[in-house]
Amino acid sequence: MNHFLEKYSPYIYAILRIVSGLMFAMHGSQKVIGIPGGKSPVPLASLLGVGGILELGCGLLIALGLVASYAAFIASGEMAVAYFMMHASHGFLPIVNQGELAVLYCFLFLYIAARGSGVWSIDSRFGRSRAMSAVLE
Repeated sequence: MNHFLEKYSPYIYAILRIVSGLMFAMHGSQKVIGIPGGKSPVPLASLLGVGGILELGCGLLIALGLVASYAAFIASGEMAVAYFMMHASHGFLPIVNQGELAVLYCFLFLYIAARGSGVWSIDSRFGRSRAMSAVLE
């Protein structure tokens, strides 16, 4: 199976980056403007409002592949903070305290921060993808 999928690895990674970035941005848009889901927006000056702005902005940057390493690093840190502030006090295990999504996003974005924008990204269109990877080394 490895030989079959190996040649598609850059494209599978790009799909992972795009989909996870868009999903994360939707969490932010739900907090900031109440869409999708029809929930009331939270005040922007609140902790949840700042988190929503970060999620929307970083999610879009990750999905577009525009300085995705930096955006993903910030998003990873936000999810680590969110986990410890909102979930960890309700139990040790993420499955018990309903923090598994925060943990998954944290480590997924840490991986994206290390790997960079990759193919199908704005950075790769302007030749910045390799430069960004070199900065992280």
